[in-house]
Amino acid sequence: MSEQTAVWTKDVHTVSRLEAFSDAVFAFSATLLVVSLEVPSTFSELVEDLYGFVAFGLSFGALVLIWAGHNSFFRRYGLEDNITILLNAILLFVILFFVYPLKFLSQSFVGWVLGFRPPGDATGPLLAGSGELASLFILYGLGFVTIFACFAFLHLHAKRKLNLSGRRHFDAQTAFQYYAIYVFVGLISVGVAWTRVGIEFGLPGLMYALLGPLCA
Repeated sequence: MSEQTAVWTKDVHTVSRLEAFSDAVFAFSATLLVVSLEVPSTFSELVEDLYGFVAFGLSFGALVLIWAGHNSFFRRYGLEDNITILLNAILLFVILFFVYPLKFLSQSFVGWVLGFRPPGDATGPLLAGSGELASLFILYGLGFVTIFACFAFLHLHAKRKLNLSGRRHFDAQTAFQYYAIYVFVGLISVGVAWTRVGIEFGLPGLMYALLGPLCA
């Protein structure tokens, strides 16, 4: 398969069954993030739902960023071989798992760090001490690491499968290194959460701030 025939252009791109299936999984994941599937019956219930939209916005933004990276890969390379299908399947599986830790962490962040929750609401996420907080960061971090490891290996596979050269080789290699940094930072966060160093200050979460300078 030549590079010219294997790589999709921005002008002509046919959505494959693999992409269509992936988009359906992303859409279902977004559905799992919604504040409530039930229409509020009173104004007070509506107000409580509106408080939840802040956490929903954070979670949805993270999901959109993951989808954007997924969309970019398939529009650029259009691979559908067995290795790509396997890596994509692992990625989608973990995203479905990742949704609830992401939503729980977003609600916890909004509720406890920003103090943004309805007065008298006792239905929000509850953490019984630093041990559960550490476990939450570990769950989130493992999902984070696995997702971006899949992205890294997808780009590495594309580079080798298509025998890319020149600018396309550089782009694929750069994307691999970029996502490898995400994996590295995620592992640091998991390690900090595992040792519970600074857990009361949310240190495992602060580790993700390293993404900015490292990626730059």
